[in-house]
Amino acid sequence: MSQKTSTVGRESPKKSSKKEKRKKKEEEKKVADVEKSAADVKPKTPTVESTEELPEVDEATVGNLSEQERKDHAAKLKAAGNHAYGSKDYNKAIELYGKAIICKPDPIFYSNRAACYNALGQWEKVIEDTTAAINLDNEYVKALNRRANAYEHQEMYSEALLDFTASCIIDGFRNESSAQAVERLLKKVAEAKGKAILESKDKKLPSPTFVTNYLQSFRARPPPAGLEESVELSEDSGLGQLQLGLRAMDKKTGDGYEEAAAAFDKALTLDDLAEHEAFAYNMRGTFKYLRGENLEALSDLTKSVDLQPALTQSFIKRASMHLELGWWSN
Repeated sequence: MSQKTSTVGRESPKKSSKKEKRKKKEEEKKVADVEKSAADVKPKTPTVESTEELPEVDEATVGNLSEQERKDHAAKLKAAGNHAYGSKDYNKAIELYGKAIICKPDPIFYSNRAACYNALGQWEKVIEDTTAAINLDNEYVKALNRRANAYEHQEMYSEALLDFTASCIIDGFRNESSAQAVERLLKKVAEAKGKAILESKDKKLPSPTFVTNYLQSFRARPPPAGLEESVELSEDSGLGQLQLGLRAMDKKTGDGYEEAAAAFDKALTLDDLAEHEAFAYNMRGTFKYLRGENLEALSDLTKSVDLQPALTQSFIKRASMHLELGWWSN
C-alpha cells in the first residue's frame, strides 16, 4: 500500500509538468501569432508629403489651429523643409521653415532657415535668424557657430570672436574647428584694432634736428620774390601764409616746423597764390613727406612740377620719394 502510494506520488508531478508545457507552448504560439499579425499591419515609414498635402498656414489662419494642430503642422513643414534643403532648393526650404516658425517658433527651425541663407550667402539674414534661435536657446552651439561664421563674412570680427568663444565654452572646447576660429579671429581683431589706432593717431613731424638736416640737404635759396621778410603781407591771404611759413621755418624748432606746415597748408586753401602756387605745393608736399603722408606728398610735388617745371627741388624730392618707395619705373 505504501509502495503504491509512493509510486503515485512520483507519477503525479510528471503529468502536471506535461500539461504545463503544453499550455505554455499554446500561449507562446498565440503570442507569436499576435506579433505576426501586428507586423503585417505595421504602418509604413512616414514619407515627406507632397506640396499639395502640406498644410496651408499663415499669420492670419494659424490662430484657428489648436496647439496640437500647430505642432503637427510644424513637424510636417520642417520635414518638407529638410527635404528641400537636401535637394538644394534653398528658397523653397526657406518658405517651408518660415511656415513652420509661424506654427511653432522653435530654435531649430530658425537655425535651419539660417542654414539656407548661409548657402545663399545672405549673411544679414543668417545673423537675423541665428539671433532669433539663440534668443530661444542661448546654449544652441550650432546657431552660435553659424552666426559667428556670418559675422566673419561681414568682417565683424569682434562679434564673431565672441560667438565662437561662447560656442567653445559651452561645448567644452571639443570642436576643433571652433577653437581654431577663435585663434584666427584673435589675430584679426588685434590687427584691426592696431590699424584703427594707427589711423586715428595724429601723424607728427620727426625731431627738429631731423627736419633741419633734411631741409639743409637742398641748396639754400632766398625767399621767392614778393615773399621777403621786408614785404608786408596780410596773414589772411595765401601769400601772407607762405611768408608766415617761411618765417616759422627759420626758428628750426619743433613748434616752428609745425607752425610752418600748418601755414603752407592754409596758403593753398586760401588760393590766391598766383605765380607762387607751385612753391606752395612744393613746401606742403615737403612737410607731408616728413610726416609720412607719402601719397599726399607725391600728389603735391607732382602738381608743383606740372605748374612750374623749372622748380627743380620738386623734381628732386619727388624722385627721391620714388626711389624710397620702389616706384622708380613710374
